[in-house]
Amino acid sequence: MTQPPAVDYRTDPSQYHHLKLSFDGAVAKLAIDIDENAGIRPGYKLKLNSYDLGVDIELHDALQRIRFEHPEVRTVVVTSAKDRVFCSGANIFMLGLSSHAWKVNFCKFTNETRNGIEDSSQHSGLKFIAALNGACAGGGYELALACDDIVLVDDRSSSVSLPEVPLLGVLPGTGGLTRVTDKRHVRHDLADIFCTTSEGVRGQKAVDWRLVDAVVKPQQFDQAVAERAAKLGEKSDRPAWGKGVALPKVERKDGADSIDYQYVTIRIDRAKRVATFTVKSPSGAQPTDVAGIEASGAAWWPLQMARELDDAILCMRTNELDIGTWVLKTEGDAAAVLAADALMQAHASHWFVRETLGLLRRTLARLDVSSRSLFALIEPGSCFAGTLAELAFCADRTYMLVLPDEPAKAPSIQLDELNFGTFPMVNGQSRLARRFYEETAPLAAAKAAIGKPLNGDDAEKLGLVTAALDDIDWDDEIRIALEERAAMSPDALTGLEANLRFSQAENMFTRIFGRLTAWQNWIFQRPNAVGEKGALKVYGKGDKAQFDLNRV
Repeated sequence: MTQPPAVDYRTDPSQYHHLKLSFDGAVAKLAIDIDENAGIRPGYKLKLNSYDLGVDIELHDALQRIRFEHPEVRTVVVTSAKDRVFCSGANIFMLGLSSHAWKVNFCKFTNETRNGIEDSSQHSGLKFIAALNGACAGGGYELALACDDIVLVDDRSSSVSLPEVPLLGVLPGTGGLTRVTDKRHVRHDLADIFCTTSEGVRGQKAVDWRLVDAVVKPQQFDQAVAERAAKLGEKSDRPAWGKGVALPKVERKDGADSIDYQYVTIRIDRAKRVATFTVKSPSGAQPTDVAGIEASGAAWWPLQMARELDDAILCMRTNELDIGTWVLKTEGDAAAVLAADALMQAHASHWFVRETLGLLRRTLARLDVSSRSLFALIEPGSCFAGTLAELAFCADRTYMLVLPDEPAKAPSIQLDELNFGTFPMVNGQSRLARRFYEETAPLAAAKAAIGKPLNGDDAEKLGLVTAALDDIDWDDEIRIALEERAAMSPDALTGLEANLRFSQAENMFTRIFGRLTAWQNWIFQRPNAVGEKGALKVYGKGDKAQFDLNRV
């Protein structure tokens, strides 16, 4: 069987097939205009503004460019460039042709991008309004639900719907169902009707049921959207005076078993099914004030490193399904990392620094929800300090080398203020708060260690690492741990890791990913959805789905 080409998440507006991005002062317009003949894979047409992974890649890129290149933008209007249809959701024929892994990974990236919209609204003052100028279904409504405000045209035909249950036999919108209940507080019995009715809800009923915020007649629609966008923008503090930072293409060198960026490298051992990620500290002269940060632009270490790590995670997650364990390492000068952290903390209210912290937060959160085993190794030459120490706290296990006979050469781990809430997981907890179940004493002990290089014994006493191993045992212990992990069921590990990583605090986002990992993962494999007569397989062919009627 021919291996499909690797997916490249790097793009820019000159390469877009599906989105049109325009700017008018404090308002950006993101118009969906999907080219039905430009699917990311062959075999289907993207009719009715339906989307596939390629569309979401463009959306992710467009959001990054609004965040960094246009600080004057306070409100983003998401609408359609086509008549009478906003977005009909994920392309059903694409889903019918796709492997199980492709479907689940596609849904995960889609949800991460939607979550990123809400993250920017919460943390960066970038507000979003969904201007639904036509029918809005499935994943299209998911996109609308991620926005702060939803306006539906009242033309007697346009509706919002989550029709997956009656039409496809799968969970409504993965994240869509969760947002309907957790975010918009649609009453559960009304949500039951909504999610089992393929034609959806339109007009004033959509407002009454809390599915949209307003309905407007076609003649007043554009004016109403403009007024609501301006009002939303009043809540933002993004600066009209800000000078945007251009985002050039993330440069990398791809090898058969390697990926190399400036600050991130990946080495793949296919026999062991292990990939080793090494994240490097800043090198050379670094900014010391806001002027230096602005002058560095996209080459500023925290931003460039975050963009490279984000691309690396997406590349490995989509293109290397057999590599089940990611080993996380760091390399370089811990003092340089801590200096970059101190600069970010000192200027955290500056729009560019704030956006960079946001990208770091979302990138680390992407690591948390990746269905790979994560092991961190703290060795000589490591720089698990401050922001990079978060990689150790992301890990399912962290091993640290101690050198009893050569303590001066032993690695250390060092905390700073950013480890205590600046980079929360999707459930709102810091990784250290998750680690210690928010218990006061161990968190206070960890805070008291800020600024101190901690050797393996000290780190183990504070509970910051899984085990501190001496050089006699190191190689064998690490080898055995990795070999044991590779021998276990990937499905079982995915469920285990997802539960342990979000073991205490739950919120809308953890439920979205939990339902994707468990419910949707299961439903996507059931015959009622993907069997020869399953709803997803026969959709559009004129055949009626045949269901196994046993409840499981």
